[in-house]
Amino acid sequence: MIKSKKRNAFAASAVRYCALRGREETQTFVFSRDFAYLCLHKCTNNNLINKSMIYQFLATGFEDIEALAPLDIVRRAGLDITTVSITGDLTVQSAHGVGVVADALIEDIDPADADMLVLPGGLPGSVHLDECAPLRDMILSHHAQGKALAAICAAPMVFGHLGILRGVRATCYPGVEPQLDGAVCVDEIVCRDGNIITGRGPGAAMAFGYAIAEYFLGEEAVAPLREGMMYNRLFA
Repeated sequence: MIKSKKRNAFAASAVRYCALRGREETQTFVFSRDFAYLCLHKCTNNNLINKSMIYQFLATGFEDIEALAPLDIVRRAGLDITTVSITGDLTVQSAHGVGVVADALIEDIDPADADMLVLPGGLPGSVHLDECAPLRDMILSHHAQGKALAAICAAPMVFGHLGILRGVRATCYPGVEPQLDGAVCVDEIVCRDGNIITGRGPGAAMAFGYAIAEYFLGEEAVAPLREGMMYNRLFA
């Protein structure tokens, strides 16, 4: 049971989260002894609505959790994230045989709309991403404009092969480091260096998702989401 003082502090934090996000409504959890009750808090500050667009690219053999956990977190945070298939088919098979229906095909999106491009890892998914010429061109153009990039597990190798990690602190799945041409490789679960976010592997999927949300919204705004999803309890 969460005592009243702690509960009220969490609710206040959630209201700040709402204000920072600029949403009409946000969901916060008020805990009783046995159940979590859903409360709606109105927020009238509509001038801060975050209009950022994120594209997450899916290739055959993507790592399930590295795509879906960050997708879940980013959408909970109220950000607009679109899943994009590079296969020519909206349904993309994951590394573990799960068919995921993407929102769009790569040939149908306008990369100029995106504020961040996200690459899940997994094999052979990361290799397929690396071999996708239209995606490589999008990443290079995006980077040249100073926009944000994120990749996890083996997928940072796509950035490495394009030469955009030279001098950049980055992390990846152990053994992929030689593919990160010129990067300053670090042994961290998630690493952010400027506008580039990288993640270590499947176990880093949630932290990677929170890092993406925090890039756009800030740590304070995302803190209630971490608490509401029980993420902080993993390390208590």
